Amino acid sequence: MKTELISSTQFSITESAVKGSSTNVIPGGNVIIATRVGLGKICLLGQDTAINQDLRGVVPKNAKTIDVGFLYWWLKSIAATIVAEGTGATVQGVKLPFVKSLQLPLPPLPEQKRIVAILDEALAGIDAAIANTEQNLANARALFESYLNGVFTRKGDGWVDRQLVSLCHKITVGHVGSMKKEYKEIGIPFLRSQNIRPFEVSMDNTIFIDEAFHRTLKKSQLRPGDLAIVRTGYPGTAAVIPPEFPDSNCSDLVIVRPSKEVNPHFLAAFFNSAFGKQLVLGKIVGAAQKHFNVTAAKNVMLHLPPVAEQLQIIRRVDDLRKETQRLEAIYQQKLDCLAELKQAILHKAFAGELSVLPEKAREEAVA
Repeated sequence: MKTELISSTQFSITESAVKGSSTNVIPGGNVIIATRVGLGKICLLGQDTAINQDLRGVVPKNAKTIDVGFLYWWLKSIAATIVAEGTGATVQGVKLPFVKSLQLPLPPLPEQKRIVAILDEALAGIDAAIANTEQNLANARALFESYLNGVFTRKGDGWVDRQLVSLCHKITVGHVGSMKKEYKEIGIPFLRSQNIRPFEVSMDNTIFIDEAFHRTLKKSQLRPGDLAIVRTGYPGTAAVIPPEFPDSNCSDLVIVRPSKEVNPHFLAAFFNSAFGKQLVLGKIVGAAQKHFNVTAAKNVMLHLPPVAEQLQIIRRVDDLRKETQRLEAIYQQKLDCLAELKQAILHKAFAGELSVLPEKAREEAVA
């Protein structure tokens, strides 16, 4: 059975530092559980490891009665139960008494080893299938990103260098100020940075304001065809306001209202490309909370093709993006099915129903 890490980020600590701290060192070959940050993640240690207060080590008292592999797979099988028990206002977690209260179904040691052998084989195949699918998903995304980046790093015939401010009727920022008393259950959509995703406006967690307040916020009013650019968090992420939002308002977004010289969807492709993101990151200001401001937006320099070529590029980007989304949906569905299969096998194992390697797992292992 291979060892695992809860996080790919590794730190080290000296023996003297361990002695002068409250940290615990868990011997290699044992299991640790994330009981706070990363709640429910389980890993098997390959070496002696110092853990912090977010983790708990599970070390069998007697290796003659408990196989560590059996313990590891059993904890994996109840990970969802551990997560469901989490409490806390900001970070969900479980306490040590809960971990100690977990009831481990313990067959004789030979039976434990038999179950572990079956699980190691079955789940290794599933893990390989998951890794292949994740790589296919990454490749699909990388292909789209590569094409998008290529559009804005080449020097096409007839392309000209223009400053963004020279191409727009308006570049301004959304409303700044307290809003809590103005939120309504229905009304005019009031968009924030979390509503702006690459190329699309999301209605998830949308808040609303009434029409009267909307009319007072003239500077931050949005209309279809405007480009909304995120200032804080993921600066540069951009989407065109669609026709479904005839009236909307916003905060903490850069609002760009382009002239007929530049298509807003072309601008969205520019800002969402790796080239555009690097440009935005180079113009980030502020120390405490980094953001992309209006002055930086106005100074953005674009290598701009004629409008007819902009439309051709938009069509190609849209077609490739749709194909990428189609592939993402297929790969994500497969990942979901593999995760369900993995959990079903674990459930069978600890319900005493796993006698041989499931045929479906064999098929997935070679898929």
